[in-house]
Amino acid sequence: MCKWIGGFFLQIIISILNFFQDQVLGMKWLNAVIGSGLSAVGLDLESKVGASIQFFIYDTIKITVLLCVLIYLISYIQSYFPPERSKQILGRFHGVGANIAAALLGTVTPFCSCSSIPLFIGFTSAGLPLGVTFSFLISSPMVDLGSLVLLMSIFGSKIAAVYVLVGLVIAVAGGTIIEKLHMEKHVEQYIKTAGSVDIEAPDLTKKERLKFALEQVSATFKKVFPYILVGVGIGAFIHNWIPQTWIETALGSSNPFSVILATLVGVPMYADIFGTIPVAEALFAKGAQLGAILSFMMAVTTLSLPSLIMLRKAVKPKLLALFIGICAGGIIIVGYLFNIFHYFLV
Repeated sequence: MCKWIGGFFLQIIISILNFFQDQVLGMKWLNAVIGSGLSAVGLDLESKVGASIQFFIYDTIKITVLLCVLIYLISYIQSYFPPERSKQILGRFHGVGANIAAALLGTVTPFCSCSSIPLFIGFTSAGLPLGVTFSFLISSPMVDLGSLVLLMSIFGSKIAAVYVLVGLVIAVAGGTIIEKLHMEKHVEQYIKTAGSVDIEAPDLTKKERLKFALEQVSATFKKVFPYILVGVGIGAFIHNWIPQTWIETALGSSNPFSVILATLVGVPMYADIFGTIPVAEALFAKGAQLGAILSFMMAVTTLSLPSLIMLRKAVKPKLLALFIGICAGGIIIVGYLFNIFHYFLV
């Protein structure tokens, strides 16, 4: 009897979680509403054009709604961690613990690599250990609370959680390696002599924090929305116009170099996690390997060409090359691991 009751409640919990993932995060009800509306005006949803339009409208609305809600919540949390306070928090830790703290702090900071570099420069100028600041720099664009929720909406909670976990591992390992190699002499001189330029932010009232969160929603939305449109457009094209055999040949299990190819393709691009997710969703539906997809996402968000150009202004070529090598190597290793354990995660 007790076993039957336990199984009954377990089924209820699973049903609730599935409903949350499919209808709240995935918004499948919205896709059905959009499909009904397009059918009502005479659009054939079985055609490539009709399916592309449905995909574009649905993914744009879904990602935009989740984006605004997530930015609001994350920005409210972020209001408690201005640069000076963040520096003080990181200064309390030492060794690998400092790298872990920096990587975790990166999860509540801006969404793209270019936005993280000014904070990286500020932390380095303030005298924080170089390995610690690099753990922050790797984690900030690659892993954030927003990516966790959005990945859950596409791939499910297990894949999302493992993605965040391995992203943090790469950030901690990368920063630790840089720290052990004593690369301080490869930081540009003007950063070493700049000193701390942070101004300690005053304590904010709850109303001021809510206002700050709204302002961040507006500012980030204006910056990110064009990338969402481009990403969803590319996703719609891949989903409905590119033959599945092409994707499977390039990024499927038949190509042992799919993870390396996906990583190399992602580096020249520039987008944040919100722009890459619709592309990843379309690739996944077309038969691309999970590891290749996630490696592509990590490469785009962490090793984009514009961010590397910005970073070169702060560090010398040898340190920049080490950073690229650590991130690319970690991303490729993680991609192959995801491919190996794919069937345990889906």
